Amino acid sequence: MSYRIRHAVDVYVMRVTEHPKSSDPVAGHLYSVTQLGEALGVSARTIRFYEDKGLISPCRAGGNRVYTARDRARMILILRGKRLGFTLREIKEYLDLYHVDPSQAKQLQVLLKAVRSRILRLEDQRVALNQTLGELREVEAQAHRALADLEGGARAAN
Repeated sequence: MSYRIRHAVDVYVMRVTEHPKSSDPVAGHLYSVTQLGEALGVSARTIRFYEDKGLISPCRAGGNRVYTARDRARMILILRGKRLGFTLREIKEYLDLYHVDPSQAKQLQVLLKAVRSRILRLEDQRVALNQTLGELREVEAQAHRALADLEGGARAAN
């Protein structure tokens, strides 16, 4: 076994024993940036972006990033948060609370507040979208009528 692999395993074992986790089937799995990206359906650049923003912090094995099941779980939460329309600041606030409150009550309170706010924003957007769609449909109907009038007038002139 090469020094890099041994070192990565040692680092991982230290992290796991410091923070014992559940019976997650991928708990003992280590990922390279490429492997994690493939597992999550994102590019390595995307993973490095979230690392630069401080949302994940992989271990280093030599010059290589080594991602653990914890990093994978955080990435899943980040990607879900982005898909649901949360800002990186909101996602980071939520993730940072994980270690602050072992009961996770504060984390859940922040989540509920953010979800409620997002729902209200989406409902406002839906109202605006429905109004815009109604206006566009009316413009479309007017254009069809005007075109039909033009075509009818052209036929009458022939």
